Amino acid sequence: MLKKQAEIIADYDQKIKQVTADIAVTKKIIDQLSFMRIGLFLAEILFFILLVSSVDDDLRTLIQFALLVPVIAFAFIVRRQSKLDREIDFKKQLLWVYQNEWNVLNGTANGYDHGQAFESELHPYTSDLDIFGAASLFSLINRCSTKSGNNLLAKNFAEKPTRNKILLRQEAIKEITDKIAETYRFRANLHGYDPDKIEQIKIQLKHQLGAQLEFVKGSFLRFYVKLVPYISVGLILAALFISAAFWKILVLLFVIHTGWNVLLGSKINKVFYTFGGSSNLLNGYASAILWTENQNWQSSYILGLLDSKIPVSKEIKGLSKIIQNFDARLNILVGGILNALLLWDLKCCISLDIWYKSSSEDVISALDHLGDFEELISLATTAYNQPDWVFPVITGQFALAATHIGHPLINEQVRVDNDFHLEAKPTVDIVTGSNMAGKSTFLRTLGINMILAYTGAPVCAKTMQLSVFSINTYMRIKDSLNESTSTFKAELNRLKMILDNVVKDKDTFVLIDEMLRGTNSRDKYLGSKVFIQKLITEKTPALFATHDLQLADLIIDHPETVRNFHFDIQITEGEMKFDYLLKQGPCKTFNAAILLKEIGLTLD
Repeated sequence: MLKKQAEIIADYDQKIKQVTADIAVTKKIIDQLSFMRIGLFLAEILFFILLVSSVDDDLRTLIQFALLVPVIAFAFIVRRQSKLDREIDFKKQLLWVYQNEWNVLNGTANGYDHGQAFESELHPYTSDLDIFGAASLFSLINRCSTKSGNNLLAKNFAEKPTRNKILLRQEAIKEITDKIAETYRFRANLHGYDPDKIEQIKIQLKHQLGAQLEFVKGSFLRFYVKLVPYISVGLILAALFISAAFWKILVLLFVIHTGWNVLLGSKINKVFYTFGGSSNLLNGYASAILWTENQNWQSSYILGLLDSKIPVSKEIKGLSKIIQNFDARLNILVGGILNALLLWDLKCCISLDIWYKSSSEDVISALDHLGDFEELISLATTAYNQPDWVFPVITGQFALAATHIGHPLINEQVRVDNDFHLEAKPTVDIVTGSNMAGKSTFLRTLGINMILAYTGAPVCAKTMQLSVFSINTYMRIKDSLNESTSTFKAELNRLKMILDNVVKDKDTFVLIDEMLRGTNSRDKYLGSKVFIQKLITEKTPALFATHDLQLADLIIDHPETVRNFHFDIQITEGEMKFDYLLKQGPCKTFNAAILLKEIGLTLD
């Protein structure tokens, strides 16, 4: 097990070294091209000096042709350098992806979003089980760059699925795990861009662009924009070879085109505002979509995500090309000349309208589905990085059984695993034990692995079998000054939520850690007792962690529906040692007296 993960870490380390070396080589080529550009610029100056100083007509003609060589070579080098710049940007993102995986496996925080925005103390379990936020399940698993991917992962962590959906997702995650080496480039194509930008583009495509392009739908405007390049080129040639008077006509045309463009400027700006500067982003997303299109997928869950009959990646690259042309207006000089000569902005808007009519719906769907792939890849990456975790058996019959189950957020070197199983019928399992002995951690271990199982992911256990439960927890209850809520009132609110859910959903599973901390010991005991009896009446399985040994006596009246477990301590020469192992029966050893003695208080 350790050797396998050590090999995975070593593989990431090798990938990091390889991509770092590739980046260094590419940078060296870019630097060489930069020196060549300087050399070509100096050569152009030299040819110009020779042209000015030469008196030989034949030599001047030759130099005029020679002047074109540095210009053509310069343009070629700029294009090559631009391609290498994009290549190096991609390699930097790929390096980040590999480095992040190495970091996660070596105990450093994941660089993707930790899901703080999804935290809610009102949710039935996410706050108590550390599903969102720093040091959470979401922060361990997430590999999503897009908002849709983050939202989908959060949704699947927070909602109860059907058994059929879990099984389909398991199949999909296993298939992607087998292709994990190919997913890093997919992730690199999506990482490094502003996720809000693509959301703006999706909103514009869905709701705004059609109306915004109404002004270019007129047949005369379209005909004239198509004709204007020929008019401009014809006037230039006529001015050069027929009469200089044609320059005046060309200038007049420039003024008319510029004025026309100014009149339509506000409408053009509305179209451009969302798309401007996004051609690289769209190319990255197109490359990611191309990967999803080129795989020979077998799982029905993934095949259901590919709902377009056309290669959407090509359509997005077409949109990217239009936006790249549109971006010419960002250079005032170049944009001004292109609009004066060719009505460039209007030409781009017409191209955009033609593209929108034929491709927008498929592109919107494909962009949305990128989040689905990111979410599956997040879980598949975890499956690959944790080869000792297992895919649980999801059964249609009441069940929960696990061997060597551990908390996925605790380092393997210090984690203690336990075995646990429910009986064939629901029971309330009362877990007693000392402070710090492991009761709360065990409850969270069960809960967080159940959530993992329900996403279709592997779990941190040697074996696990379970049915689909609605999980409800009662662990971290806080007062609220803003809402004038005491701890006791907050506890009552939580208990009411659980009781309501138990009645609504007969497949509820309850995890409770020390109930009614905000009241006196007598009411705490009586309240806990009647709550347990209510769970027994409703036939709701539950784990109930408590310091109150009296609750363990409920097994006398309910021998078929109450079980006792405990975590204990070993005391050697006044020192406490914890093994964090779950044992049968109620606890006999507690540590409060020892802890109080350490601060100078002695119990008789």
